[in-house]
Amino acid sequence: MTDFPLLIADHGAVRLITVNRPDKLNALNAATLDALHEAFRAAAADDTVRVVVLTGAGPKAFVAGADIAEMNTLTPVQGRDFALRGQRMMRFVEKMPKPVIGMVNGFALGGGLELAMCCHLRVAADTAKVGQPEINLGLIPGFGGTQRLLRLAGRAATLELCLVGAPIDAQRAHALGIVNRVVPAAELEAETMKLAGQLANAAPLALRGSLDCINVGGECGIEEGLEYEAAQFGLMFATQDMREGTAAFLERRKPAFQGT
Repeated sequence: MTDFPLLIADHGAVRLITVNRPDKLNALNAATLDALHEAFRAAAADDTVRVVVLTGAGPKAFVAGADIAEMNTLTPVQGRDFALRGQRMMRFVEKMPKPVIGMVNGFALGGGLELAMCCHLRVAADTAKVGQPEINLGLIPGFGGTQRLLRLAGRAATLELCLVGAPIDAQRAHALGIVNRVVPAAELEAETMKLAGQLANAAPLALRGSLDCINVGGECGIEEGLEYEAAQFGLMFATQDMREGTAAFLERRKPAFQGT
């Protein structure tokens, strides 16, 4: 499938969504935000899709940021609406019932880092650079950057990235917990798709239960989180996948999960 400003392709149970504005370093304008929201809605609803990989077209950028030319014309009310538009899309991705992997192939700056951070996992090329440079435009992050960066990297790193505005390399991003893995640029796609394939073969309902528990636990107290976890754990005993997984373990064979 091809839908400008996105390229969408299925590789078995893995859906690859590519932001396709390489001449603009894949900058996020309103149309691209809406297209991404619709693409993730479609992936969430498609039972043949078990994992989503998100990346940017071309060798230079994952997403270099929001579209500055479009933002330059906005009024204060329109600016707030633009921020909410991006936040709604990224919140949907964060709460997806299927794993989403950000394949960070170059610059992930401003809105690009915010887009990467809403993914569940991030694999970065060793040549990638990430940052929140909005301060250099007289702006602040608007798509959730201050909040997700705080949760991933902590207060000190968030203050540095947002107040100084300088990008950091993939190695430091990994040390701070902003990305999960750093691989040679030439191996980025192969390594990311390998990880996606591993997740695609895992039990879909258990993946969803883990995602739900982690999302809930990140936004509530530990007692509520533990109670939610126990309830989700119990629900797994109603699934055929749990019976298959435990039987396969006892029979010393690989399980064949069906998502039921």
